[in-house]
Amino acid sequence: MLTANLNNVPLKEGWVDGVPQQHAFFTFAFLGAQENEHTSVVYAELLPGEELGSHTDSFEEILLIFQGRVEVTVGDEKGIVEAPTVALVPTLAPHNLRNVGDEPVRFAGFFPSRYIVSVFDNAWQPDGTNIVDTAQIEQALAAAAE
Repeated sequence: MLTANLNNVPLKEGWVDGVPQQHAFFTFAFLGAQENEHTSVVYAELLPGEELGSHTDSFEEILLIFQGRVEVTVGDEKGIVEAPTVALVPTLAPHNLRNVGDEPVRFAGFFPSRYIVSVFDNAWQPDGTNIVDTAQIEQALAAAAE
């Protein structure tokens, strides 16, 4: 059985230069594993006032907000939700999550594909790109492990 304890997974820090509120800690929980053939999970944390930033994903996403209070924008719709809440983001719909509470927001996104491509409006640091392609990340991890 493949598991990932979200209290103990190493998180990558990402930020956008010149946009201090666009900052997050995140990981793809099963990236590089062999057991997940047709699904993937991203886990992220946003501190109060922080946001993920508008982006699209190559597959629909089920968001599970399990801690905190967050403003979720999907296309032209915007709403405040509190944990525990699930939300559906259609394929290629622009969306954003912004922490509007006073505690960290913890959420996971579930995708019906092992590999996804997310395109953000702004480039994330430290990588300097607005594209997150999990197939490329997995290949880089495999090459680094050799």
